[in-house]
Amino acid sequence: MAHRVVGVKAAEEAHHSAEHQHHHGHHHPESGQAARSVKLWLYWTLAGGMLVLTSFWVRIFSPVDLSGELVWRFQMDLVAGIGAFMLGALIIGHALKNLIAGHMHMDELVALAILAAFAIGAYQVAGVIAFFLLLSELIETRTAIGARASIEELIKLTPKTARVVIEGEEQEVQATSLKKGQHVRIRPGENIPADGKVVSGESTVDQANITGESLPVDKRPEDTVFSGTTNLTGALEVEVTKVGADTTLGRVQNLILQAEQTRIPIMRLIDRYVVWYTPVILILSMLVFFFNREDNGAHRAITMLVASCPCALIMATPTAMVAGLSCAARLGILIKDVGHLESAGRLTAVVFDKTGTLTTGELSVSRLIPVKDAEGERLLRLAASAEQSSNHPAARALVKVAAEANLRLTRPDKFKEVPGKGVIAEIDGDEVLVGRAAFLSDNGVDLSSLDEAQARTEGMSQLFVSRGKQLLGMVALEDRTRPAARQAVQELRDCGIRRLAMLTGDRHAVAQRVAAEMACTEFRADCLPHEKLELVEQMRKQGHRVLVVGDGVNDAPALAAGDLGVAMGAAGSDVAINSASIALMNNDLTRLPFLIRLSRATRRVVVQNLVFGVLFVITVMALGAFSIVPPIVAAILHTASSFVVVFNSARLVRFGEEKATHEQVIAEDRSPAPAAVPATA
Repeated sequence: MAHRVVGVKAAEEAHHSAEHQHHHGHHHPESGQAARSVKLWLYWTLAGGMLVLTSFWVRIFSPVDLSGELVWRFQMDLVAGIGAFMLGALIIGHALKNLIAGHMHMDELVALAILAAFAIGAYQVAGVIAFFLLLSELIETRTAIGARASIEELIKLTPKTARVVIEGEEQEVQATSLKKGQHVRIRPGENIPADGKVVSGESTVDQANITGESLPVDKRPEDTVFSGTTNLTGALEVEVTKVGADTTLGRVQNLILQAEQTRIPIMRLIDRYVVWYTPVILILSMLVFFFNREDNGAHRAITMLVASCPCALIMATPTAMVAGLSCAARLGILIKDVGHLESAGRLTAVVFDKTGTLTTGELSVSRLIPVKDAEGERLLRLAASAEQSSNHPAARALVKVAAEANLRLTRPDKFKEVPGKGVIAEIDGDEVLVGRAAFLSDNGVDLSSLDEAQARTEGMSQLFVSRGKQLLGMVALEDRTRPAARQAVQELRDCGIRRLAMLTGDRHAVAQRVAAEMACTEFRADCLPHEKLELVEQMRKQGHRVLVVGDGVNDAPALAAGDLGVAMGAAGSDVAINSASIALMNNDLTRLPFLIRLSRATRRVVVQNLVFGVLFVITVMALGAFSIVPPIVAAILHTASSFVVVFNSARLVRFGEEKATHEQVIAEDRSPAPAAVPATA
């Protein structure tokens, strides 16, 4: 019943709002209407539920003497009746619309039960039935506005203004007014306003949110830059080649919308049989009434209608799902839609993003390789001293590991950074170079003694260090894999997942190293967002149910298109989190196989609840047909059956108690770790 009484309206508003904003390129006041609609129905449901609850209070605490009996019963029926009417009117009205339109859903069945409860004056029963139905539907519509929220976050990546160069002079204009062929100037630290080609200047650009590359990319004249990426070190003049929806970022927005539209809602098991269930119940009740007209036939028929109300069946799925959601939340797994929890147990393939998912997303110094007769400590100290004035990720990694090793750094007398190549520093009167192989070779440094070391560290970022034109050695850096990633992959295999793919925008050598370390069955390098989406769609066409795990903007279309999408919440972008079905609020990837196990356990509890609900309906209806159970007793048993389902579902809350909670994982991450000094080779 997902997205019906409450969900249909909210989902439609979310989609139209997201699509409107996508076309017009800016925020509109109506973008919050879907969220306000869901809140309104939530408040209405809670208000009706409180009235029904109050009626129980009136019954328990009111005087029970004969003279006051009619008064408290009137008070109880009045309060319960108002609450039941508030709740039931929504369901009955929606059921009438379905009947007029020629559709048959669970809503009609529940509406019939509510009317039957009203008919015998069981207003509390009517209110409880309606409250649980509406509450379950509200829970199932939590992601109705996910697509619109994703687009909002994407738009934030693009700067609102841009500096257009006209006849050598800068002129600030709205970024949405840019046209092809115009030249824009981007300073260090600014986001690039449109796709384009570098005309002049050299810099390093962080484009991980678009391409997924773990390292910033050097940009020179004639190189391509993407809208929404960040210029780090130097000033660039860029000729605009694509604007608006034609940019890479714009295409990502469009892909998210398309993927959201193509999702197929998961129908509940009972909905498949509701078409014949309601007519059968009505026919049986009328037959019992017809053959027992002079022997409490009306009461027998009403008892059957009350007993046939599948409240236990209605609650079978949502109560188990809510318990599963609570269990998942305790471990830092945010599941946005209960249907996704049900789907997780049927997965057959997993697609991982590399950077920020299987890896930390931060450069770390892995090896120090000094030349013969040189010391690793001296190599690291000089490299970190020369790089300490740079803001490059590799420089930050060098300074960090030097601090962990308690090395005293020397402040350079002179410092110059050559964007995309390296740095030149004067330390104690000597010229120190730190940078790429080509940079040192161009400055007359012989690197031949480290040819073998370069081959050994293929797939890592390599920085060479020299002093006074003499080579001191090489520093190898890499984006390290997460500690629990390999264990998580193995546990996924144990859960029956056989196809484990890794996609990345990084180089082939880097991708091959990480895929081998993780024991992935396949990998692809140099992937752009639309290529990731294509692979996910291809796997689904082959019959796989695909889980996509990522953390960046470039992963958002694939996250939205997979059967399930999991965003790394702690370090992930808001766009990825909003596009995904599930967010991991910490970086422990072993939560993924746990999620699959939790899904399967939840499904077992749902089946148990459904079997119990079916047996209850058959038994009480049969007893009611033979006048063994009167209507009021049927209503009491009906409520008792709901509690049986609730208590059975509550067992899931304790599932996985042996694992560390989300708070414990966060506390462990915040505790100081021992210094990790890289190996010296």
